[in-house]
Amino acid sequence: MEVVEEIKISDIVKNTSLKHVAIIMDGNRRWAKKHLLPSMMGHKKGVDALKKVTMACNDFGIKYLTLYAFSTENWNRKQEEVDFLMELLATTLKTELSELHQNNVKMNYIGDFSVLNENLQEILKNSMELTKNNTGVILTVAINYGARDEIVHAIRDIINDNLKAQDISADVVSKYLYTKDMPDPDLLIRTSGEKRISNYLLWQIAYSEIYITKTFWPEFDKEELSKAILDFASRQRRWGK
Repeated sequence: MEVVEEIKISDIVKNTSLKHVAIIMDGNRRWAKKHLLPSMMGHKKGVDALKKVTMACNDFGIKYLTLYAFSTENWNRKQEEVDFLMELLATTLKTELSELHQNNVKMNYIGDFSVLNENLQEILKNSMELTKNNTGVILTVAINYGARDEIVHAIRDIINDNLKAQDISADVVSKYLYTKDMPDPDLLIRTSGEKRISNYLLWQIAYSEIYITKTFWPEFDKEELSKAILDFASRQRRWGK
């Protein structure tokens, strides 16, 4: 039954030209509270969901998966939680990299890495180098990412390159964003039921379909992703028309 369902979802992905799924992974702390656990356990459980969804995208034939791991605003959380999240990111990328590589996943990252510690920066660099020739799903992790910050960086780079005002177009701006090497998301998923964008890919999701589920991120899995894809397939994309 699972194989049949998987083939069906893969066909839907192909028929709808669903190439890029972006996810706001929300609800780790609320999941932990629901289960009477420390918030840190929610973040750890969220790593399991990340693996499941990445492998599901590989199975379904989705080429790009972009996950919001740590925002520019997350630095305002308690220092203890920030330190834990940074360590969790580093540990996860080291311990899970071999399996991701074996599954043909190509690693990518977006955000301002200049404020990250040298150890984490080196881990990001090494994981991209190891997986650069893989041809499966391209897993992009947004770390110290904020859409407004990204756009500000793009404007600065455009100015530094001395572009003339009349030469600046939407396509030109897109080429100065962190996501310049990937298509815009077709589908944006937010878990936990919250109905806001949270400064995520503001430019890129201009025409994305948005799917909101009350499921907390640690509980989001292949079946939940299938539901989002089925909902996507029921939409009539208008592209602003």
